[in-house]
Amino acid sequence: MTITAGIDVGTGAVKAALFRVEGDQTEWLSRTVMRIRQRDPMELARLAFDQVLGDANLEESDVQYVATTGEGEGVPFHTGHFYSMTTHARGAIYLEPDARAVLDIGALHGRAISVDERGKVLSYKMTSQCASGSGQFLENIARYLGIGQDEIGSLSRQADNPETVSSICAVLAETDVINMVSRGISGSNILKGIHLSMAGRLSKLLKSIGAMDGVVMVTGGLALDDGLVAALAEDIAGNKALSCSVHSHADSIYAGAIGAALWGAYRYDKLAARGDMPKAA
Repeated sequence: MTITAGIDVGTGAVKAALFRVEGDQTEWLSRTVMRIRQRDPMELARLAFDQVLGDANLEESDVQYVATTGEGEGVPFHTGHFYSMTTHARGAIYLEPDARAVLDIGALHGRAISVDERGKVLSYKMTSQCASGSGQFLENIARYLGIGQDEIGSLSRQADNPETVSSICAVLAETDVINMVSRGISGSNILKGIHLSMAGRLSKLLKSIGAMDGVVMVTGGLALDDGLVAALAEDIAGNKALSCSVHSHADSIYAGAIGAALWGAYRYDKLAARGDMPKAA
């Protein structure tokens, strides 16, 4: 039996997950997410780790491997670090075993990842750095519109005549939104237009990695934006080249932390088998 922790340090939040792994059996013991909001991510990583330990009634000494991902390589107490693409892929398969592609949509970028049944990355494609298709961009627009982040999805789904944002530059896209507001376009139609614009770019990423059919799992912070997920499904339904289905999960935001913990357990077992680490009880 191995107890492992996964800590995903993102741009907008720190996520932590704690697992008990024995052979092919995994038990998710606890999880937490903490928004960064100008706080020190390394301090939040410590707080998140302590919280998942407390929630599971465990001590730090009970954990055999602490795996980090994202920007977590600098976490002082980590055992090993994994690239975020591999952890999101593994976490997506844990949440949706039928997934063969992943759309990881975070605060600064979106990326499409082709995976096999084990969660191994086969290919990937990312949006450009300046693309207006990120969580930070949506957060800025919501702030300008006076809308809470938790309202974005539901308001988008109320749209009756969406106004699509065409610019791929976030700065120019924000200017477009300001012009829309001055023309009296409703917040719902603006948000749905932004979602459709983002969905179009993400669909192109799926096509570029050959994810033409099957299940696509959405991970990252924007996986919980049901307006964006609905826009993705709508865009794919209207694209004759794609026949895939888009899935999200209530725990999609933890995909990176899940994958880090599970890959950490795998690495620990390999090291222990070679005698490089003490075998877990």
